[in-house]
Amino acid sequence: MKAARPDAVPIAGGTDLMVEVNFDRARPEAFLDVSRLPELAEWRGEDGSMFLGAGVTYARIMRELPQLTPLVQASRTVGSPQIRNRATVGGNLGTASPAGDAIPVLAVYDAEVVVGSTAGTRSMPWNEFLLGVKRTALRPDELILGARWKPVRGPGSFSKIGTRNAMVISVAGLCLQVDDDRRAVHVALGSVGPVVLRAPEAEAFAAEAMERAGAWDDPPADVGPGLVDGFAERVAEAARPIDDVRGTAAYRRHACAVMARRALSWALAERRGAGAA
Repeated sequence: MKAARPDAVPIAGGTDLMVEVNFDRARPEAFLDVSRLPELAEWRGEDGSMFLGAGVTYARIMRELPQLTPLVQASRTVGSPQIRNRATVGGNLGTASPAGDAIPVLAVYDAEVVVGSTAGTRSMPWNEFLLGVKRTALRPDELILGARWKPVRGPGSFSKIGTRNAMVISVAGLCLQVDDDRRAVHVALGSVGPVVLRAPEAEAFAAEAMERAGAWDDPPADVGPGLVDGFAERVAEAARPIDDVRGTAAYRRHACAVMARRALSWALAERRGAGAA
């Protein structure tokens, strides 16, 4: 059907799309209802990877995937319970807003976005799929099938700054994931650039500081007072915010530093607790 009508706009939960329609910002010639396609509503293990179908709702993520702590925490901040029962990760990817709550989580997981058409399926890294504000590498005849990533062992979290904890577009968002197997710290920022951003200098700084302190092998080891503050400073430097009605660039950059400091502190405390146990 998409091949026959490439102009048709896919709709599942419609929580972003119908806002555009109701404000007369979009007037599609046709909709393609994908909400009842069972293969899009599946999550499963796939050759050592996790596959999350584009039609899996945030409510189901919270119920069925409690081990994915950052994704569950991000899901809790998406709208109201009614919206979480309809909204999907595929919708976040299709809308391609830098404020999409699930996208920083996919970024720290180094997820691939899987798309399909009558010509077959293809996958691409999340940062190659997202090209800019509301722009993706999706071709007119393709549908988003889901996201795939390698499971990560280690503590992680999702944080969001807004006028409320949910039912609001974030002023700034941050996801952090410690990867104990690869001895890496991943962090991604939302709402502070034209796309979701990683902070490679901050990531390298944290991983190297933990290596010097011996904290990868000995989680209770003292990492020193400079790790968290240095990490927070580098995360804030990676942000590329603007002033808008939701907040100033300076406030967003400050918020990134605060969230980074908290997220890394939580992760280190969780690793210390696990190591001591």
